[in-house]
Amino acid sequence: MDATAGDRRAGPAVTMEAMLAARDRRVERRRQAFARRPDAPIVTVSVVMPGPVKDCVLSREAASAAHDALDRLLAERRWSATTVAVEAGPTGAEAMIAVEADARTLKAALVALEETHPLGRLWDLDVAASADRAVSRRDLGLSPRRCLVCEAPAHACARSRAHPHATLLAVMEERIDAWLARPADQAG
Repeated sequence: MDATAGDRRAGPAVTMEAMLAARDRRVERRRQAFARRPDAPIVTVSVVMPGPVKDCVLSREAASAAHDALDRLLAERRWSATTVAVEAGPTGAEAMIAVEADARTLKAALVALEETHPLGRLWDLDVAASADRAVSRRDLGLSPRRCLVCEAPAHACARSRAHPHATLLAVMEERIDAWLARPADQAG
């Protein structure tokens, strides 16, 4: 790996306390969004970024691709959407978008995007139907996310730490590099 590749993974390490505080802010932003728009499900867009560094060039490249793909999906489906919150910082980029769609239909479309887009596995596209109720893959009868490295359920590999952190980051970087190097006629 060359020096520039290493630089793309570099960033501030965050503590568990910072991640918990970010989760609390996310819950509060979601609550506020539903107070303003109780009828529109909220999509939370973030990057699956293993390890203590959540904000780096690599995660920002993945986040940018997620936003582009989501914008295209919303346009294709003709779903009206309003960004209700954006946060960037050491705990990683995150956006919340209110979407005029059925929450279960929206979640199914986002799962399909995560599973079919070359970078989709790097994203976390969550759907909340209300301030206190998320729509999960299980709600739709779908299997859990797959690991970045193998075909096992991601949560099992994460819990057991089946793959070294460096391996996970290398797989992410390879996928992003391939995406960025794709021919212009495959820009979608």
